[in-house]
Amino acid sequence: MAKTPKNKPDDTIAAKISRTLADRIMRGELGPGARLRQDHVAEEFGASHVPVREAFRRLEAQGLAVSIPRRGVRVADFGLADVQEVAQMRAALEVLALRHAIPHMTATILDEAEAATIAGDGAMDVRQWEEANRRFHRLITAPCNMPRLMEAIDGLHAASARFLFSAWRTGWERRTDTDHRAIIDALRADRTEEAIRILDGHVQWIGRTALRTPAGITRDAFAIVG
Repeated sequence: MAKTPKNKPDDTIAAKISRTLADRIMRGELGPGARLRQDHVAEEFGASHVPVREAFRRLEAQGLAVSIPRRGVRVADFGLADVQEVAQMRAALEVLALRHAIPHMTATILDEAEAATIAGDGAMDVRQWEEANRRFHRLITAPCNMPRLMEAIDGLHAASARFLFSAWRTGWERRTDTDHRAIIDALRADRTEEAIRILDGHVQWIGRTALRTPAGITRDAFAIVG
C-alpha cells in the first residue's frame, strides 16, 4: 500500500497562516481593502516569505483576498451581488439538507434548536447572534448525514458571517426570530413542506445598513440576516 505523502513544513505553516488570516477576515477584524503586508505576516508567524506567499494564494483562491498591481495583496471587497449569490446558494443547499434531515429529526434536536433561537434573541452583539444563528441552522440540517453537503453549507455560513460582521460592526439591535420558531413549530407538527418553504425564504433575507468607512464615507452595506 502506498504511503500518504506528508505535508512539507512550509505547507503546514502556509495552512496555519491562511486559516488565521481567513478567520480574521471572516470576523471583520480585517476589513475590505485592508492590506496584507508580507513582511508583517512573516514576522508575526516567524516564517519565511515562501509560506506567506502560499497563504496569500490560498486566500485569493477562496475569494478572500485579491492581488492588485502596485497596491499589493488586499482583503477582497464584496457587494450586493456577492451577498445575493451566497444567500441563494445557502437556500438551495440548506433546503436539500433539511429534506434529508427530516426523517432523522428528533424532539431533542428541536429542543436544542429552540434553545439556540432563544440564545439568538437574547444576543447582545452581532457575534453572539451569529453563533446562535449558525447553531440553529446546523442543528436542523446536520441530521441529513451528508458530510460533503454540510461542509459546503459550513463554508457558506462562514461567508455569511463575513458579510454580517462587516456590515454590523456596531449598532446591532436585539431581534426576535419568528422564522426560526415557525420552522420548529412546522417540524414538530410534521408540516414538512411548510418548514422547507419558510427556511428557503428565511436564508435569502438580506438586510441593509449604512456603514461609515475609515475615510469618512458612508455607504450601504448588505448582509444575510437569516
